[in-house]
Amino acid sequence: MRKTYLFFALIVSGFVLMSLGTPSDTAVNKPKGESTYITANDTLTWKLLAQIKYLKKPSKDYPEGVMYPVINPTLKAKNKKPVTMSGFIVPIDNKNYALSKNVFASCFFCGKAGPETIMGLKFKNPNIKLKTDQYVTVEGTFRYNDTDVDDWIYHVDNAVITKGN
Repeated sequence: MRKTYLFFALIVSGFVLMSLGTPSDTAVNKPKGESTYITANDTLTWKLLAQIKYLKKPSKDYPEGVMYPVINPTLKAKNKKPVTMSGFIVPIDNKNYALSKNVFASCFFCGKAGPETIMGLKFKNPNIKLKTDQYVTVEGTFRYNDTDVDDWIYHVDNAVITKGN
């Protein structure tokens, strides 16, 4: 029994450590010894996405007020820039998916997490078929939303799966 818990703890620790890593610059060699540096996509983490505050403001649809996200400056700087992000696939309907920090049974929709633990995905290939709770890494363009309370706070547009497919 202890071996099972230890094995599980090692697996979880591995996922945590992988999500904390950041990409480094990669040198690409050219002829005659020249080298050019290509900056890898910036890696987002769920910890960074969780660094969010909310401000209650009235809106047209919710006159009593609704909590609007206040995006932190680090994420604002990443807006419309290439990013890499890992998480669990959560199908929204037959064509749309979200990326979640948690598996479906513990995701935002079940009330066990906040809206900062899920991101809307718009794939380059709109006909992609994915499975619930499939763990993937995606690359795409990061976009945040701090004005429309009926939409995701975070998005990855032009997403492409780089691992897990």
